[in-house]
Order: sequence, then C-alpha cells, then structure tokens
Amino acid sequence: MEMEQTKMDSDSVLDLASPNPTHMSSNIVSVNENDAIGPRAAIPTELDVAAGGIGMRISDIDRQIEVLMRCECLTEQEVKVLCSKAREIILQEGNVQRVDAPVTICGDIHGQFHDLKELFRVAGHVPDTNFLFLGDFVDRGFNSVETFLLLLALKIRYPDRIVLIRGNHESRQITQVYGFYDECIRKYGSAVVCLAAVINGSIFCVHGGLSPYIETIDQIRTIDRKQEVPHEGAMCDMLWSDPEECVGFAVSPRGAGYLFGSDVVKLFCEKNGVEMIARAHQLVMEGYKWHFDNTVLTIWSAPNYCYRCGNVAAILEMDDALKKEFLIFEAAPQVGRNTPMKGPMPEYFL
Repeated sequence: MEMEQTKMDSDSVLDLASPNPTHMSSNIVSVNENDAIGPRAAIPTELDVAAGGIGMRISDIDRQIEVLMRCECLTEQEVKVLCSKAREIILQEGNVQRVDAPVTICGDIHGQFHDLKELFRVAGHVPDTNFLFLGDFVDRGFNSVETFLLLLALKIRYPDRIVLIRGNHESRQITQVYGFYDECIRKYGSAVVCLAAVINGSIFCVHGGLSPYIETIDQIRTIDRKQEVPHEGAMCDMLWSDPEECVGFAVSPRGAGYLFGSDVVKLFCEKNGVEMIARAHQLVMEGYKWHFDNTVLTIWSAPNYCYRCGNVAAILEMDDALKKEFLIFEAAPQVGRNTPMKGPMPEYFL
C-alpha cells in the first residue's frame, strides 16, 4: 500500500517530458557499422589518448576524474578540451554500437551524481566493470554537469569499457527547459553519442523504443545523429517511445514518439535476429520491469527520482553467457551531498 502511494506521488511530479511511471506486476567493443567485432582493446596508454586531433595526457585525465569524483567543477578550459576529445572519440563510433558481454546495463541517471557514485559502488568501477548507459544522463538532478563530465572523462580514459547511448534529454531544447542548460550557464558561463547498441548480437538496447519508420537495425545506421533531436521521425521515436498494451503503434501522451505493442516488438525481433529489447526512459518504482513475456525490459537507475519519488534503482549485470542478475540499490546517503540551493525546487524539477 505504501509503495502504491509512492507511485501516485511520483506521478504528480512528472510531465510530458519526464518518464511515464511504470509499475512492476568480457567486453565492450566500440566499432563503426562495418567493422568486425574484435577483442577488447588494451587500456589506453599515454600515447593512445594523446594521438589524434586533440591530445590529452593520461595523468591529466586521471586527475580530472579524481576532481569530478569529489563532485567538484573543472575549469572552463578543461571542460572545453574534455568535451572536444570525447566528441572526437564518440564520432568514430557508429550509430549502433556492438557490445560483447559481460556488461552492466544502466538506465536513466538524470544528474543525480551521488547516486551515480552509489551505482559504481554497487556494480564496480571502470575499468573493472564494463558499462552500457541508456541515456538521460542530465536534467532534474542537482549535478548534471559533474555527472555528464565524469561519464565523458571515463569514456576518454577507458573507451572500450563504457558505451553511452543518447536519451531524449540529450537535446538542447529539452535541457533548456529541464535544467542542464541553465546549470552549464551557471557553472561555466550538441550531443553526438550513439543511438543504440546490440549486445552479443541478441539484445537490442535503446533509450526509448521503436519507431514505425524503422524496421531493421541497418536503417538506424543510416541516420545522421549529429543534429538536434527532431520533433518527429525515426531518431525522435527511438528516444521518446514507450511499450504499451496496444496493437501496432499508437499516439503517445508525451507528445513525441509512439506507444508500441507486443506485435511490433515480435516483428522487430524476428526481422533483426534479436531476442529482446533493453530500454530506459520510464520511471519504475522497483527499478526494472519486464514487458511482453520478457521481450522488453525497462531499467531505471536514478533512485528517489527528483529527490522525492521514493523509488529504488536497478542495474542489470550480464555475464559472458548473458545470464542476467539485477542489482537493486537505494539513494546515496544525504550526508556529504552538495545541495546547491534551498527552498522550493525550480520549475524544471517538477
């Protein structure tokens, strides 16, 4: 009964751009579309990171990771270099990343930095654990800048250990409404991350869901992702759509993307030779939820969402044989959090 009340309370603080609540009833290989899957590359050396267009020393990256792990800001110049290097690395990746297990799948983080640290405490740290993040790194939490920069720094330092997929909040228009843009302006005066991933050729991973404009994974590879999220079309749908008990595709109450039914999932999986779809995008009070006879999984990794919903979070660990184990965790202790404001929350949290 108490959990049901929490769900109702969480519903009341969410809107069209927020996740629609739903209730429970070896190796990362970063390659381009035409690359073959190979063994995991070695951890970068000083020369590896310095090579290419923008040089960064390993010692500098390690220092910046230490600073960010303390939830402290980097200098504006450091942020510029960090983002430029991360962009250089990510642009070499395809729209659909091929991922080899073992890997840990993580859902929305939404700028809840201390809960991201709790996630690492529960799951293990990079590079000892391989991670696949399903997007929505920013907005609503108090520390979106530090959260996103830490993930980018880890991506630069260990590019083969962490994959980042774009969520609907990795969008200039959305961040201007829900906090990340203002936080950047306050602290420092276009996203290019990939759109999807496929684990061991059998698990399709995306932030939101399916699109009536996409029948095959190969079609996703042709999308120009280096742009603001469109208001409609395949790229928009992948970031905004949700599973629902309906036939085919239906209009989404979010105002973007679609609702898609089990028949759509069945056809997509058969046509692309995958067994299931892993996605995020919707608040789940128990951290994860299966849909459509375990063919779609929603996973949520921001505990006590918006610092008031009372939900737990989950991550999914998969070993080499794709054996699944869910790890459930609660919000990090309040002690030591750097809460930047007192009084009522800004409108973008509501």
